[in-house]
Amino acid sequence: GDSATGAEPSHLGVEGLVMLMAVAGVAALWRGLRAAEARAARLDVDLEAARQEAVRYKADAAEALRGLGEAIDHQFERWALTPAEREVGLLILKGLSHREVAEVRATSEATVRQQAFVIYRKSGLRNRSELSAFFLEDLLLPRTDPQSPIA
Repeated sequence: GDSATGAEPSHLGVEGLVMLMAVAGVAALWRGLRAAEARAARLDVDLEAARQEAVRYKADAAEALRGLGEAIDHQFERWALTPAEREVGLLILKGLSHREVAEVRATSEATVRQQAFVIYRKSGLRNRSELSAFFLEDLLLPRTDPQSPIA
């Protein structure tokens, strides 16, 4: 339109250059969009693989934890812990402080401390660290696989 009205050639050149730059910018944005879509598709595949692995891990861990829970329960029976002491023992094993156990059980911290003391006395252990170690020690043995860097 400008050339029909007799615009100067420098003006037409600038407009042509601006148009070329705009087309190049659109092309670059289009390539960037396609690349981002391809990356998003790869991430979707990776995310689905991670989700499937998490489901497998949870299933394996659930079975192991069920066995550990049964072992802990049997040991609590051998120590002749009361139901309240068992609950306090499990909460201590989960890492709760005496104050947190008291809040969960809606009792006083002094009661929880007394119950913890009884658990340690009945078990022959001295403290929460030894209680945790009693149950976790065998879980943390090094692998016997000769290919393992931990073996």
